[in-house]
Amino acid sequence: MICDIARESFSTLLPNCRLVCVPVADGGEGTVDCFAEVCAGTKVAVPVKAPYGKEIEAASLRLDGGEAVIEMASSAGLPLVGEKKDPCRTSTYGVVQQIRHAVEHGCKQIVLGLGGSATNDGGCGCAAALGVRFLDAEGKEFVPVGGTLGQIADIDLTEAQKLLSGVKLTVMCDIENPLYGPNGAAYVYAPQKGADTATVAFLDTQLKQFASVVEKKLGKFAAEVPGAGAAGGFGYGMLTLFDAALQPGIETVLDLVRFDELLQGCDLVITGEGRLDSQSLQGKVLCGVGKRAKAAGVPLIAIVGGVREQLEDVGDRSAGSSAVFSINRQAMALAESKHRSRENYRATLENLLRTIQLAEQF
Repeated sequence: MICDIARESFSTLLPNCRLVCVPVADGGEGTVDCFAEVCAGTKVAVPVKAPYGKEIEAASLRLDGGEAVIEMASSAGLPLVGEKKDPCRTSTYGVVQQIRHAVEHGCKQIVLGLGGSATNDGGCGCAAALGVRFLDAEGKEFVPVGGTLGQIADIDLTEAQKLLSGVKLTVMCDIENPLYGPNGAAYVYAPQKGADTATVAFLDTQLKQFASVVEKKLGKFAAEVPGAGAAGGFGYGMLTLFDAALQPGIETVLDLVRFDELLQGCDLVITGEGRLDSQSLQGKVLCGVGKRAKAAGVPLIAIVGGVREQLEDVGDRSAGSSAVFSINRQAMALAESKHRSRENYRATLENLLRTIQLAEQF
């Protein structure tokens, strides 16, 4: 929506201006579509298993140079389970069917977006699809889900390491939650996936037991790493089972679209967020774009949904922004204003462009 409005407004008010639109996603739904709009690539539909094992197709993006972009939401997302939410039973198995397909077709760099998951399995379903063997106390192999992580007694990475030899995994992760505990995957995110109070406590215990086996058998200690609790512990699984790199989503996006190159010869950057608050300076879109624009000496203007009263100074030069504008032109509740976001954004952007028109006359 934002890019479409920008194209229309610039063509009308500043037709001689060269506009480059870079849509941004945080790793959740829409990540593949955003990259597809900016990067020259090919969408590939891959047969995968949804969270409950149903066969579906999930789209990923193949880029020149042996890169692939995958969003876990397309095979393990909440919309895929509807009202049948149960983080004790849902699996991330389908996610790595996409990764495996990319690797088997020559991709050596995989960018995986975490977000919008219906799962709490620590990424074990995903790991099993890549050849990781999970064994119970009797030595029987099984595919763990959120409710059976505590049954893992041993882990064999041999086959997965062979498959991923020479492959770099980068995980887009914008949250800093640890694997377990009061701020962990289960307590913070499992309720929205269908877990009641008792189930949350149970899932937290399962994640803790999983980490204990990983530490004992693999010698890897990552439960407290910021982002380990992302997507039901998926971040932890990627860190410990595949040595993946967790990277802020915006940094991954900007690297992949070669944003630093786009800044060369650029006169102005316009970006934004739904709400400008303290989190805006903690690896979010405005922070990432602002830092790079500032380093390149390019002024940046942020058009945002709202600004928290005590944080007006977020838009100062320390954040890389030259100015901040809110699209809310009238005092009204979010429940009402969200239905007018398109017209409000257009009006704010076009007022800004008219101001630029006036400045060019002097």
